[in-house]
Amino acid sequence: MGLISLLALTTAVLIARPGTVSGQDSSAVPSSQVERKNKAPVSSETLRVHLPKPVEVKLANGLTVLILEDHRLPSVFAQLHIRDAGALFEPANLSGLASATAQMLREGTHKRTSRQIAEELDRLGASVGAGANFGSVETVFTASGLSENFDDWFTVALDILLHPSFPVAELNQLKERAKVQLRQQRSRPGFLAGERFNRAVFGSHPAAVVTATIDSIDALTPELLTQWHRQRYSPRDSVLAFAGDVYPSELLPKLKKSLANWNGTPDNEQMPPNPVPASARKVYLVDRPNSVQTTLALGNIAIDRRSEDFVPMVVMNHLLGGGPAARLFLNLREEKGYTYGAYSNFTAVEYPGPWSAGADVRTEVTDGALTEFFNEIRRIRDTQVSEAELAATKRSVVARFALALEQPAQLVGFAITRKLYNLPDDYWDNYPAKIAAVTAEDVQRVARKYLNPEAMQIVAVGDGEKIKSILEKFGSIEIYGGDGKRLQ
Repeated sequence: MGLISLLALTTAVLIARPGTVSGQDSSAVPSSQVERKNKAPVSSETLRVHLPKPVEVKLANGLTVLILEDHRLPSVFAQLHIRDAGALFEPANLSGLASATAQMLREGTHKRTSRQIAEELDRLGASVGAGANFGSVETVFTASGLSENFDDWFTVALDILLHPSFPVAELNQLKERAKVQLRQQRSRPGFLAGERFNRAVFGSHPAAVVTATIDSIDALTPELLTQWHRQRYSPRDSVLAFAGDVYPSELLPKLKKSLANWNGTPDNEQMPPNPVPASARKVYLVDRPNSVQTTLALGNIAIDRRSEDFVPMVVMNHLLGGGPAARLFLNLREEKGYTYGAYSNFTAVEYPGPWSAGADVRTEVTDGALTEFFNEIRRIRDTQVSEAELAATKRSVVARFALALEQPAQLVGFAITRKLYNLPDDYWDNYPAKIAAVTAEDVQRVARKYLNPEAMQIVAVGDGEKIKSILEKFGSIEIYGGDGKRLQ
């Protein structure tokens, strides 16, 4: 994945609309004729689970190791979360540094060239990758392969992780690709909406940054990447998790030996002050002349991952915009035929992230679509959800959770989340029961607390000549060009 492809990942999460076909004309989309009979078999029993607990050990260098045995398949998946190595801590003039460092790990070590790495991993049937998303506090390093040759591919993975050489020729190639992608991304309305939305809701917080610049890419050097790696890639407070066909009694001695010399010490970077929700509604128009669609995104800062409101927010969001059975989809697609799909999402991490909703709609229905977004936001705030709709929503949330339990990588992901956010040991065991316990009052409470229609930040990417007067009805407006610069 290229540098700029990774740059927009945070944005994609914030305004993602699963199922939307980007760039297609939605004018031919009829109202859906889906008939819902609500006759699927339903159990009133709350899902009771007891997730397998990983073996947890803290090594002498401060690295926490989690090992989750699953011998159904002869494979092993490993994921390392390296704290304080994320893009959130990049210098303002070096956006993209964390992502470039992560991508360059595979481009050569002091023992192996990039070609040798690729050939060796291919021969072993293994994969290794790393990424550092914008807005994240960490770099995530992953490796996977067969259990029968684990020692071989894990040795290569550790060499990639701990001894990268950051060769100048490969870095120059990456920079050239990144600059091409940087220019290309500005032709995509989804990127333009995400860039402006993050700026609108995060303000001066570093999570507002979702892309590198030509200048920051040009400034990258092997020395800068080496320094970032040396100072930031530390075992202390990081988490290394394994899932699959492994035995802790065999794996732990290997880890203690192979990681004994990894002793980097982080700078104990302080988190920036939390972003503050906007207090007044504002509209941001990104002018895209002759566009046949308007890409809409609206929202505001909500909660962090440790919030007591997390579980009620999951239910509220799923009910409002979490899928094709949710209110936004049923309204804007099935009833009105405005779009392929309308969805909502929320991001909760170490700091409060935004709740957001969005859709790609035909230019001529921009007014109607925005009106219906606000109608649904007001409805979930002002009127308690019926018991039948709430029960169906909670069953859907729990069903998704149950399906995830079949995937070893997802199970280890649950374990990592619990560890990183210091959640109770039985957090995931009790998760279905907590979902089931959410009441109509809870849904209305969090909707009223975090979905204030008078403080929503609205982003519209489309033909300014046709939609500017429409948008002015929804709040004071700022206008930007596709280059990200303000026009008025």
